[in-house]
Amino acid sequence: MSMISEITKKVKTDSFQMSLLDETARNNALNAIAKSLLGKKAQILAANKIDLEKGEQTGLAAPILKRLNFDEQKLHDVVDGIKNLISLKDPLWNKLLERELDSGLSLYKVTCPIGVIGVIFESRPDALVQIASLCLKSGNCAILKGGSEAANTNKVLFEIIHEAGVKSGIPNGFLTLIENRTDIDELLKCHDTIDLLIPRGSNEFVQYIMSNSKIPVMGHADGVCHIYVDKAADLNKSIPVIVDAKTQYVAACNTVETLLIHRDAAEKLLPGLKKALDEKMVTVRGCEETRKIIECEAASEQDFETEYLDYILSVKIVDSLDDAIYHINKYGSHHTDSIVTEDKDAAEKFMLLVDSAGVYHNCSTRFADGYRYGFGAEVGISTGKLHARGPVGLEGLVTYKYKLFGNGHIVADYAEGRKSFHFKDL
Repeated sequence: MSMISEITKKVKTDSFQMSLLDETARNNALNAIAKSLLGKKAQILAANKIDLEKGEQTGLAAPILKRLNFDEQKLHDVVDGIKNLISLKDPLWNKLLERELDSGLSLYKVTCPIGVIGVIFESRPDALVQIASLCLKSGNCAILKGGSEAANTNKVLFEIIHEAGVKSGIPNGFLTLIENRTDIDELLKCHDTIDLLIPRGSNEFVQYIMSNSKIPVMGHADGVCHIYVDKAADLNKSIPVIVDAKTQYVAACNTVETLLIHRDAAEKLLPGLKKALDEKMVTVRGCEETRKIIECEAASEQDFETEYLDYILSVKIVDSLDDAIYHINKYGSHHTDSIVTEDKDAAEKFMLLVDSAGVYHNCSTRFADGYRYGFGAEVGISTGKLHARGPVGLEGLVTYKYKLFGNGHIVADYAEGRKSFHFKDL
């Protein structure tokens, strides 16, 4: 039996102890973790400095370095997220259904932890804190594998969180950090001890995880997000929304990558937009018609299905709302897409027919975030349609079970007509 298999078996055992912890115990641990993170700020920042310097020396791309950076502001952001998480309602053991099937035979549907969640994430150390705290609040054990480029920061964060949690009475297996990339393949084989995998990385990596494991996988591959500027758009709203969605944090999966513009709005919008994007050093790649209105690079077919995570924006002029919807559903990644319009009917149609986890009206795609939704934080964005969709916070990290209470009831009495169900919601 491999070392990883042994580790996951112990974690699975601890996951049952996790489900016994009441809300107060979990919140006390979260509070201790928040205090410890702030108290060991210097240690965290020093470790991150090592990772950043190594990343610069090895030629990591600017967007990856930006994700990798864990400064004092990010530390305060994750601590604020933990505090917000503490204030949220306990997601466990809530009754979703209470029904009397017959006299003395009562059915309850109640929320419960998923169990053991494996999360393989990219270069963002703040993701480690968010994932650990969300899993703790929801009564789950987490097994984490971060990117090697953030190894020093992840190790320090893990040690601080694990120590504070265990000192607060949380089972030792509530959080495990796997540091070797070669261990991922072993992790994928642990379908009897890991209940859910959440990969956060490139499209190829997510597809690899899905193809090489029997463990259920939740997450998203690319973040090819769109903004469509309708013919009835308020141009004073359009430019700030587009600029924010592209440049507020260019390395995020909810950053806009393609802009679609209705033909009737293009000549009014594009010159002013180009000026605003130039100020932010954004390269525009436009379709042939776009290039007749503004000076920009030529967009290829591949550009419209590319997640740049960089200061690049594809632009295409479309003939109608229907064309925009078709384009998004064809080229998008079902993540987050927005329409800018003053036509409520157009907005409603867009939000009904665009097949994405987030559909927005007159606002930036950058709002697609668990913290901004009031979830405390998120373990990732799910573009699937089963169990959880969009930013996955506490509700996405619990499942449910049915509890049936009887008094010697047997099915034969109902099958043979001696008794009958009366189904009364309590």
